[in-house]
Amino acid sequence: MEQFCYEKLDVYQCSMEFLAHVYVIIDKLPKGYCHLEDQLRRSSLSIPLNIAEACGKSSPQERKRFFDIARGSALESSAILNCCFTLNLAHPVNLQKSRSLLMRIVQMLSKLAPHSR
Repeated sequence: MEQFCYEKLDVYQCSMEFLAHVYVIIDKLPKGYCHLEDQLRRSSLSIPLNIAEACGKSSPQERKRFFDIARGSALESSAILNCCFTLNLAHPVNLQKSRSLLMRIVQMLSKLAPHSR
């Protein structure tokens, strides 16, 4: 099967793997945390979507902008997972696997869209 250019990127593949991990975590969240579930669903889905959109842009500035948005969503996802850990809402092993993927994703996105520090 043919692939779009973004599907070949390691960062995109990792973001899809992360998304699958997130849905396992979401599926096991206790009732009453729909706000956390919704925010995690949105931020985790935003990562691969913005990576794909970045690859469709013609200018380097536009690509950087969408890679930056994906990076921000990855960091937001990490903070939500921290909340899940702090509130003891998810299994620590699932959280650790997801956070490890996020570390890789953020590192790759930082190389694709370097920030001035």
